[in-house]
Amino acid sequence: ILMKEVFAGYPNPNRPVDFVIYNEERVLAIGLARYDSDRGGAQEDDRPGQYRSAIDEILGYANSRGLDTKVILLNDGPGLLLGPMWDDYIKLENGYPGRVMVMTLRMVPERLTKRWLFSGSGG
Repeated sequence: ILMKEVFAGYPNPNRPVDFVIYNEERVLAIGLARYDSDRGGAQEDDRPGQYRSAIDEILGYANSRGLDTKVILLNDGPGLLLGPMWDDYIKLENGYPGRVMVMTLRMVPERLTKRWLFSGSGG
C-alpha cells in the first residue's frame, strides 16, 4: 500500500506500508510488517533506523493534521526476540508513548486492543 492511497497530499506519496487499520471515520494505524531472521548483523543494525525514519515521517504528518494515527511494527521470526533487536524495538515504542506498538503475530491478541487503537495520542 502506498501512502498516497491512505492520505491525500501525503508528502512522500510512494512510501510503502504493509497494512492500514481504519474505521468509517479515520485511519487508526499504519502498519509495517517484517520477518526478522536470526542472522543479526546488518539487519539488526539497519531495521530500527529505517523504522525510526518511517515513524517520524508518518507521525509527523499525522500530528501536523491533528490525527491520532498510530504506527504498528509487526515483526515475526526468531530475530526479533534476540535481546538486542527486541531492546532496539522497545526503545522505538517507548520513544513514542501511546503512538507506536511493537509485536509479533503471537502477541497481537494481547497487545493490539481496541482501547489502544481508539485512544488519543499518549493514551
